[in-house]
Amino acid sequence: MSVRRLAREQPEEFAFSSDNWEWAKQQIAKYPEGKQASAVIPLLWRAQEQNGGWLSEPAIRYVAGILDMAHIRVLEIATFYTMFNLSPVGQYYVQLCGTTPCWLRGADELKSVCRKVIGEQGQVSDDGKFSWLEVECLGACVNAPMVQINDDFYEDLDAETFERLLEDLSEGREVKPGPQIERQLSAPVTGLTALIVGVEEEYRNQKVAGKPPALSEARDGQADDLKRIAGIGPIIETTLNQLGIFHFDQIAEWSPAHIDWVDDYLKFKGRIHREDWRGQSRILADGGVTEFARRYDAGDINTDLDDERQGDNGQAEEER
Repeated sequence: MSVRRLAREQPEEFAFSSDNWEWAKQQIAKYPEGKQASAVIPLLWRAQEQNGGWLSEPAIRYVAGILDMAHIRVLEIATFYTMFNLSPVGQYYVQLCGTTPCWLRGADELKSVCRKVIGEQGQVSDDGKFSWLEVECLGACVNAPMVQINDDFYEDLDAETFERLLEDLSEGREVKPGPQIERQLSAPVTGLTALIVGVEEEYRNQKVAGKPPALSEARDGQADDLKRIAGIGPIIETTLNQLGIFHFDQIAEWSPAHIDWVDDYLKFKGRIHREDWRGQSRILADGGVTEFARRYDAGDINTDLDDERQGDNGQAEEER
C-alpha cells in the first residue's frame, strides 16, 4: 500500500455541527465506560462527511479529544484505512476498481476517461466537481468494469457510457445507479434463465412425475365410497374424484412420491401418512373392513369433520 500522508494545506479548526455532536454522543454511549475509543471509526467517518468528503488534521485531533485518545492513535487509524481521504476530493468522488475482473473487462479504458475528463489521480478538477482514485475490489465483479461515485455503484461501463455519466453529473442531470446496460442487477446479460425458467420447468417435471395414476371415470360407472377411509370427507372425496381417483385399490398402490404429490396438492401437511390412507385402502380393496369403516357404515361417523379438520394435529380420531 502506498504511503498515505495528510494534505499540506489544512484548515485551522474543526468541530462537529450540533446535529453531528448529538449523533456522536449516541455512538459513544453504545460502549461501556472506558471503552469509548471503540467509536473512533464511525466518528471519523462522520467527520469526513461533514468536511466535504475528506479528513483534515484538525478533525483527527478533534475526534481524538472527544474519545480521550492519543492523537497518534487516531492518526494511525485514519492513515491505515483507505476509506478515509486525507486530502480534499471533488463533489463527485470516483473510486475506480482496477482489480483483475474489472481490468479484464476494460478498467484501463475507464482510467483513460478519468485522466481526460478529470485529471490525474488525487487531483480535484478545476471546477471542483470531480476527483478520482484507483482502488481495490469493490465487490461487483459480475458487473465489471465498475466505479463507485460517492455512495453509489455504476456498473457494466465502457468508455462511452462512463464519459457520458460524468458529463451528466457535471451538468446536474439525473443519473441511474447500477448496471448501465439492459441488465437486472447481477442477472445474466442474456436475461433471467436459471432462476426462473429452469426452476419452474424442473418443478413442473417433478409434479408430473409424482402425480398418481388416474382414471378418466370410475370403473363400471361405480366409484368406491372413499369416505369409508378415515380422513376423507365429502369435499376431499370430490377433489380426489376430480383427480381421477375413484377406488380403494388406486390409493392402496400409491408410492411415496404419489403421497407427497397429493399431500402437497391438498395441503394436508402429512395427513395422508398420519391417517394411513394407503393401509386403510389395502384392507378395503381386499374386501376387509376397518374399525373406522365399520362405524361409518353404521352411521356413527360424521365425515364432514374430515373436511373441516384438514391439517389437524392427528387427534381427530380420538375426538371422534
